[in-house]
Amino acid sequence: MIKRSSLFNLGLFAMVISHTLVHAAGNMQGTLYPILQNEFVLSNRDIAIIAAAPQLAQVLFTLPAGAMSDRFGARKLVALSIVMGLIGALLAAFTVNPLMYIVALVLLTLNSTFYHPPSHSYTSRMYQGSNRSQALGFLNAGGTFGVSVGPLSISLLMGYFAFEWRQVYLFWVIPIALGLFLLFFIQDMKGAGSDENHSEPVDGEMTTLLNRDFMYLLSASGVRQFALMMITTFLSIFLVNNRGWTVADYAAMTGLGSLMGIFASPVGGWISSRVGDKRWAVISLGTGYLFYLAAFFVQGIIPFMLLYLIYSVFGIMAMASTASLTAKLSPPKQIGMGFALSFLPASLVGVGAPIVAAFIADSIGMFPIFMIGFVILFMGLGVLHFGVKVD
Repeated sequence: MIKRSSLFNLGLFAMVISHTLVHAAGNMQGTLYPILQNEFVLSNRDIAIIAAAPQLAQVLFTLPAGAMSDRFGARKLVALSIVMGLIGALLAAFTVNPLMYIVALVLLTLNSTFYHPPSHSYTSRMYQGSNRSQALGFLNAGGTFGVSVGPLSISLLMGYFAFEWRQVYLFWVIPIALGLFLLFFIQDMKGAGSDENHSEPVDGEMTTLLNRDFMYLLSASGVRQFALMMITTFLSIFLVNNRGWTVADYAAMTGLGSLMGIFASPVGGWISSRVGDKRWAVISLGTGYLFYLAAFFVQGIIPFMLLYLIYSVFGIMAMASTASLTAKLSPPKQIGMGFALSFLPASLVGVGAPIVAAFIADSIGMFPIFMIGFVILFMGLGVLHFGVKVD
């Protein structure tokens, strides 16, 4: 069993940094959709395919990633994920056609697919009780920081240093590669999550993975992620083409929204450890969705940005809660698979949601995409509130 000591240790620090590197280059495509649409002369359906293809790959590899996490441990799987991210960033940097870019996105997506189960299970095994929510809060802070610096690098490098979008991907190659050296020198990560480190179940721990509450948790996630994928696929195109934004404006907004996670994620983990995981997840997600909905009914770039940033803060503050619920509802020997399954609904719906959104856009316009999306979001929140009985 991994030694459980203080909240801060070298293993957690390594996971936080690697989480940042995993997401840096892998979350830029949404910001680049307007540029890609113009450069490659793409239709709304083409954009939907670009968004859906990586999700399909994630569906195919999510469960193998969870099984490999439980068998081989964190260090090897995280190293594999970083290598995938490195190759994906290089392919994106030298893209000559949409197909090549899709292949790059698939690798950048599988990067996170193979990262999340081992990193979250590793962190969950290191901590118990209230420390678990707080540790997962710090882990997700690293991820949200990575999600933020990707779009922010677009805004900075393209807006102020005249980089092309391919050069932005090339910029991230060296930092991603440095993540491998970090893992090489951290010996205490070895074997994290392997069979010999599994703890035996104690009172209150689950013995079956596909239990009732876990299935409701997955269902709630799937419904919410379907809605969010509908919204995010065409949000940048809508704001640039219909509201007069620039790509740099959108990149700055999404980057700053994720940057809030440096503070919001640990704070959310701390609140969750006091209030209760499910209770705080419902409160935080619901509040965030209301601010996000309000953003579509204001005029001007700054008011929309402010409301979006508030939504981002509340959404990020719920991440530790949902991760802690996943760990709590997974048997000790299958935490890696539990986290893999927790990410599977987003991948499954990510294949169809962009297609549905493109159909709506071509049929009745883009604005209805977002309104329909918010109705579905609150339906998913209802499934979480009424379906999951564990707190």
